[in-house]
Amino acid sequence: MDFTWPEESERVYKQILTATQSWPAPEGARPFTREQWRQCAELGLLGLSVPTQYGGQGYGFRTAARAVEAFGEGCQDLGLVFSATAHLFACTMPVVEYGNPELRERVLPKLCRGEWVGANAVTEEDAGSDAMAGKARAIRDGDGYRISGTKSFVSNGPAADVFIVYAHTEPKFGHLGLSAFVVERGVEGLTVGESFDTLAFESCPTSAVTLEDCWVPAECRLGAEGQGSEVFHASMRWERSCLFAAYLGQMTRLIDRCVRHARQRKQFGKRIGANQAVSHRIAEMRTQLEAARLLLYRACWRLERGEPATMDIAMAKLAVSEAAVQTALSAVRLFAGQGVRTDVGIEREFRNAVPSTIFSGTSEMQLERIARELGL
Repeated sequence: MDFTWPEESERVYKQILTATQSWPAPEGARPFTREQWRQCAELGLLGLSVPTQYGGQGYGFRTAARAVEAFGEGCQDLGLVFSATAHLFACTMPVVEYGNPELRERVLPKLCRGEWVGANAVTEEDAGSDAMAGKARAIRDGDGYRISGTKSFVSNGPAADVFIVYAHTEPKFGHLGLSAFVVERGVEGLTVGESFDTLAFESCPTSAVTLEDCWVPAECRLGAEGQGSEVFHASMRWERSCLFAAYLGQMTRLIDRCVRHARQRKQFGKRIGANQAVSHRIAEMRTQLEAARLLLYRACWRLERGEPATMDIAMAKLAVSEAAVQTALSAVRLFAGQGVRTDVGIEREFRNAVPSTIFSGTSEMQLERIARELGL
């Protein structure tokens, strides 16, 4: 096996890391600004995996993930990182892979240039992790559909210009009756709720979105009627691999900070890094990071080979998210009093790590997928 990075992947990694290291840390619960969004677009972060003909960079899974890893390592504002990558993998890529030619030409350049902010509207309050169990309906009406329903936890919702909305066209068929639609913000009957506070990603505005008899033309449907489940799972391939590379970057940055702290901080007359309780903890953090990194990039490699990589994606998502939480918690403990001070920033890293075990399928769901692949 060759573990050497392609020249293009390393060039992109270094470029993005260098650029984002100068970006400021978030200040309180402020949503990202359009100027920050423009900066993301200028670096190509909003179109990493979008074909060049639509204004994207045209990268495959490995290079896109490597770029996102650099983004998560260089940028301390993980809320902005999450907003940009959710925009790309959960909103833009479904249009790339399932939109008709006219829809792609109209929508994708705006999403890549940062003129539009994209959001994924799939989760519903009563459905939770069972994304296919939502109650939103899309009823055929002439040459379009009328969509009704309420979506919760719509990341980027308050700032979004366009939404990928999942609704049942044939509820009796279960997940085979789900369809996906591109819905622009100005459509009559669409209401975006107020942004609500969350534990993490403070700069990523999140809200509910309500649709009341919203009419959208049939050309805005992604794929065939009833293909929504496939659209959703295809986007999850990108999200569970490439988006989670951001946490590899976060862990790298956090471990480097812990190493510096352990070298400089003295207690009882010696550096705390001289204590095995500290040095071994950091060694374990690095080992978990490298194991998670190998799993994630193996999944990306298999995806690029056209393999389903179902177990690989599940193992990578599980390993990265659990390692991110454990790494951030260990950092809080190593920094002790400073670790819980909001002005130091370590506690923010922990809060941003916690959702990784929940969104894009909980850790328990990934374990179920792995078990199924093993024939259990």
